[in-house]
Amino acid sequence: MERNNLYPIFLKTSNLHILIVGGGNVAEEKLTFLTKSSPDAKVTMVSPMFRNATKELAAKYHVELIVDEYNANYLYGKHMVIATTDVPEVNIQIYKHCRKLNILVNVADNPPYCDFYMGGIVTKGNVKIAISTNGQSPTTAKRLRQFFEDVIPEDINQMLKNLNDYRKTIKGNFEQKVEKMNEITQKLVEKV
Repeated sequence: MERNNLYPIFLKTSNLHILIVGGGNVAEEKLTFLTKSSPDAKVTMVSPMFRNATKELAAKYHVELIVDEYNANYLYGKHMVIATTDVPEVNIQIYKHCRKLNILVNVADNPPYCDFYMGGIVTKGNVKIAISTNGQSPTTAKRLRQFFEDVIPEDINQMLKNLNDYRKTIKGNFEQKVEKMNEITQKLVEKV
């Protein structure tokens, strides 16, 4: 049976520098996705042109826009790169440059040239759920995101605060504390 072997992580994008190469619809979509989830992300975009909506979004989130053709010098100091140009050969060249420099890279809509995928994300306060379909069906990830947005209560942060406050009052060793927290949160997964 096939399975998704990707390892999910939550990155502190304010501590990383991300480069998006391209200025068209796909670049704008990636920037929108990134800034929605991580408004404090450090992002630079390089492209010969940018859509007006991209310029507006970039201004809102302090994204640096560089009007230029891609060259490998733009990779220095970057931790992640998202290639979205409409020239497949350029995107593959970006991938190869990133691999040589050990920079994580995503070539949009080209899974063999991706170290990571940008899946669906649900954010409700401090709760964040990442959804991946292993690059197989972005539409399914979108529908699952919509489902979780509907079922996770808006006041989830209050529950988290209450559980965190309670956790601080528990006495005992680590195992005893984990056991008590498991006991108290069991109701979250019980079938009605």
